[in-house]
Parts: sequence; structure tokens; C-alpha cells
Amino acid sequence: FIRYIDEHKKEYVDTLREAVAIKSVSSWPDSRSECVKMMEWMEKKMKALGASTELADIGMEKLHDGREIPLPPILVGSLGNDRSKKTVLIYGHLDVQPALVEDGWDTEPFTLVEKDNKLFGRGSTDDKGPVLCWLHALQAYKAIGEEIPVNIKFVFEGMEENGSEGLDEFLWSRKESFLSDIDYVCISDNYWLGTTKPCITYGLRGLAYFNLEVSCAKSDLHSGTFGGTVHEAMSDLIFLLNSLVDVNGRILIDGIYDQVDKITDAELKSYQDIEFDVDDEPGAKTVIPRKVIGKFSLRIVPSMTPDEVTTKVKAHLEKIWATRGSPNVMNIHMGHGGKPWTENPDHPHYVAARTATKYVYGVDPDLSREGGSIPVTLTFQEVTGKNVLLLPVGCGDDGAHSQNEKLNIRNYIEGTKLLGSYLYEVSRV
Repeated sequence: FIRYIDEHKKEYVDTLREAVAIKSVSSWPDSRSECVKMMEWMEKKMKALGASTELADIGMEKLHDGREIPLPPILVGSLGNDRSKKTVLIYGHLDVQPALVEDGWDTEPFTLVEKDNKLFGRGSTDDKGPVLCWLHALQAYKAIGEEIPVNIKFVFEGMEENGSEGLDEFLWSRKESFLSDIDYVCISDNYWLGTTKPCITYGLRGLAYFNLEVSCAKSDLHSGTFGGTVHEAMSDLIFLLNSLVDVNGRILIDGIYDQVDKITDAELKSYQDIEFDVDDEPGAKTVIPRKVIGKFSLRIVPSMTPDEVTTKVKAHLEKIWATRGSPNVMNIHMGHGGKPWTENPDHPHYVAARTATKYVYGVDPDLSREGGSIPVTLTFQEVTGKNVLLLPVGCGDDGAHSQNEKLNIRNYIEGTKLLGSYLYEVSRV
């Protein structure tokens, strides 16, 4: 198994090159067809393994301008149906963040570039590369004539970078059917803490993402004619945003920290062994915009909830707005949110993942909570009632969501070995 993966490194890199070339940016309406193309591309790969697949229609997305466009389908399916085996559900996403050369990329973001044993390209580490690690691990088992040690079910989506719209409802609708016989859930959509030591993640922060609008006119105004006579929305927006945090970054919203759980002594002690490494189109216009929009997010921790945070954010901004005395109109709403998630890192599922990690990398992995948010993690936990594990492939310096996103070739190949070894160890639990 290990030797086969090493021998097919070039093939795996070429497959990632194909995937990166598909511009599946879920937040670009004009790229929606590319998102669909990406899901269809992956379906063909899974079918070639012998998997049964479904591209599930989850309806339409309503855009801010009132238009409606189809949501990318969710790719679900199964590989193996042996009742004597465990069943593992794997999740990943095939959409990516926006990327343009003019954003500061050194190379074309949708052309995979290999340099210094690193693979640069949008989606290389988030999350096309890790999804392909699953694919390659399954391919390797098939190619060497070995049975896949567990039954596989998979859920791959195309809207994760844009709020995973429609996914929660879809998963709940399949609770008593497709998801009824799951034993474990594994997700590879996060990163090591540093660059040399692998980790396993048992906690994530939640998210509350807000849109703050201030309107001052029915249409844009000429700044030469109206400048100085109109109460500009931009000034109000800056005033409101400036009220959210102090100079040290502490949030100034009343009661925002009330629901934050205290860290336990055991968890604080565990941090001593963790390895840390230190590491909308622009333009110029001489107009007074009729409306300006500020976007900000709060990462939330146990036991905070998006609804509670929204209530407090609205109360804070309405209070501050009242002191402004502006004739303009302010509106605040939460675009999307997700609760924080934690899991038991001593569960046998986690023990199996630790064993697999040590087998591949020769070291015990760090156990970490991560600052990012993957809302579907909690949904899987609630829908299946089973243990959920995050098993990252990429490094902490991969630059997901940033310019020059990359995946080290070593992480890509060893990550494939890791996910395949994990499936073997889980079969023995």
C-alpha cells in the first residue's frame, strides 16, 4: 500500500492539477457552472472506484440583487456494503475561495505550479488536495488487490466557502436513510499547528458573520456637487465598526464574553507538549455611494451561540447608532453562522487516528482545538450521534484563503498514506 502510493506520486500531482484548473469559486455567481463541473468531475472519479453515487439537487440560491441561481449539487455515495465492517463517513468540499493574480499571487491561481516541492494553486490545500488524498487512498487499496478495510460513505459539497447553504437541511433529511448506519465521521479540512508535526483536531470555533449597511441616498451622488452637504454613509460605517473592539482587539460588546467556557486544568496541561511554529474589485470613483456595506465576523467558542451573539451585536450597534444622531438608515443582519464544536479526544476513534499518524509520521500527533470554523462538523455530530474526527493533511503555513495557497508534496503523499492507514486502524476498533 505504502509503496504503491510512493510510486504514483506524479499521477496524484497531475490529478490535483486537473482539479485546481476548475474555477469552482462558490461566491462568484458567474462561476456556478464551474462548481457544478467540479462536482461532476469528482463523481466520475468515485464511480471509477465502483462507488454508487448521487448528485443531490438542493435547490436555488437567492443573490443579493434578487436573482436566483442553482446551488451546486451535493455529491453523496457509498463504496462497500459489508455488514461485518465498520462504516466511515468522509466529508470534504470542492469549492474554493476567490483568487485573482492581481490579488498578489505570484502565479496564476488556477494553474497548479510545482516549485521547491510545493504545489501552488487555489484549492490545493483547502480542500481539493485533502479530498483527493481520500480518493488516492481508496484507489491504492483497489490497485493492490486489497479490500478496503471499512465501508465508505462520502459527502462532498460545493458551497462550503459560501456558508454551506442547503447542506444542513440535506443531512437532516437523510438522517434515517443514508446516514442511519454510520459508525464514525472523518473530515480532513484543516491544518497542522505548525509545519513539521502532525495533529488531530477535536474542537473548532463557531462563527457569526455580519453584514452592516448604512444608506444615505437612493442613488450614488457626485462628490463635487454634494460633498459637504450630505451626511455620508461611509463616515457612519467607520464610526460603527470602530466601536466593536478596542486598540488591543478586545470586543467591546456588552455581555459578549458571558457564555465563554473556562478552560480545564487538563486541557491547559496538554498544551505544554504542543509544537507551535511562529510564522470586491478595487477602483477609484469620485462619488458619494448611496449605500456602504461593512462585513465582519466573530469567531465564537463553547458555550456561545450565533443567535445569542447576534442579539448582543445588534443591541450594541443600535445603542451606538443612537448616539451618532445620523439621518441615515442603518441595518445589521447575520449572513451565516455556526456553533462551536468539541469532541472527546480519548474516544477509541481518536486512538485509532493517533496510531495511524504515528505509523506514517513516526511521532505522536498533537491534539488541538482550532480557531477556524467548519459548521458541518457539529451537524454531523448531531445528525449521526457518532464520534467526529478532524484529521488534517496540510501544514499551518499553507496559506488557505490567502495568496499563494500551497500544499507540500510531502503532505499530499504522506497524507494519502495517513488517510489509508486511518481506515485500517478504524477497522480494528
